[in-house]
Amino acid sequence: MKWLLTLIVGALLGAAGLFVYLRQVPHDTAPQGPVATALPPPVAAPGPNSAAVLNGQLPPAPVVTPDLTEADLPLRPTEAAPIPDVSSSAASTDLPAGKLMIPVEGVKFAQLTDTYTATRGSERHHEALDIMAPKGTKVFAVADGKVVKLFTSVRGGLTVYQFEPAEKFAYYYAHLDKYADGVKEGTQLKRGDLVGYVGSTGNADAKAPHLHFAVVQLTPEKQWWKGTPVNPYPLMAD
Repeated sequence: MKWLLTLIVGALLGAAGLFVYLRQVPHDTAPQGPVATALPPPVAAPGPNSAAVLNGQLPPAPVVTPDLTEADLPLRPTEAAPIPDVSSSAASTDLPAGKLMIPVEGVKFAQLTDTYTATRGSERHHEALDIMAPKGTKVFAVADGKVVKLFTSVRGGLTVYQFEPAEKFAYYYAHLDKYADGVKEGTQLKRGDLVGYVGSTGNADAKAPHLHFAVVQLTPEKQWWKGTPVNPYPLMAD
């Protein structure tokens, strides 16, 4: 009987020791393998506008220059201004002062054909005056004004945009063979000054060189490539 009591006491002591040991061993439930470490989010490198952003200011919007090389210039504004009626004396006061000089050397008014309403394709009108002349014929400024843009486009070829002094209207000379010496952006032209020479650049027929001349009423933004067309034919005079 004594040995049985000894066995029972020993078993209880062994169980108690095992319980105490297991309580002291830490339990790690994480999966085996390398321990993953959380990385801080990447920090962007400071840019040229970082100071402005830190000061609570937004950086300036990027300047986007439109690609107009393939456009059929001048472009109409989204909401076109009313087209001036040159038959009205009240409206004509808003047009360039006086009559415009015929811009091609040797051409008289009687030789001009009003091509303003001529169709071009199935969806648009010409809205300009075509003055036929041999390649290399001199092209003159129709009135006083400043050259604001020399531009080369797929359709217009070598072109000149001239603003009249009040900057309400622009004169557009296209398909030039070349510019006159000394003509550049900012040049102040007087009526009759040499602008360039008749050609067939752009989409003009090489067998029919001519000056494509247009008058446009500018928008308040005075963008050289945008305006409401005005028929130049009634404004011409010998």
